[in-house]
Amino acid sequence: MIKPLADRVLIKMVAAEETTKSGIILSASSQEKPQIAEVIEVGPGTTIDGEKIEMQVKKGDKVITSKYSGTEVKYQGEEYIIVKQADILAIVE
Repeated sequence: MIKPLADRVLIKMVAAEETTKSGIILSASSQEKPQIAEVIEVGPGTTIDGEKIEMQVKKGDKVITSKYSGTEVKYQGEEYIIVKQADILAIVE
């Protein structure tokens, strides 16, 4: 398993919608890139100028990240992204 360091978070993008709300099936080229991801693993946090920065997300959270942030990683046939906690814009409830 991949264990992020410091204030980094391992996420996996949620699959894009294949149908519209009205039931129209979308082709792969017309599907929007998903912006919601699931948190897979969370780093321990970090210290800046002697102050501990706590992690605000936890494993299993659904989050929205900056569109072009992070580093893409392929591990055991799965695609993940490692982002800094600061690149997470919101938690989806």
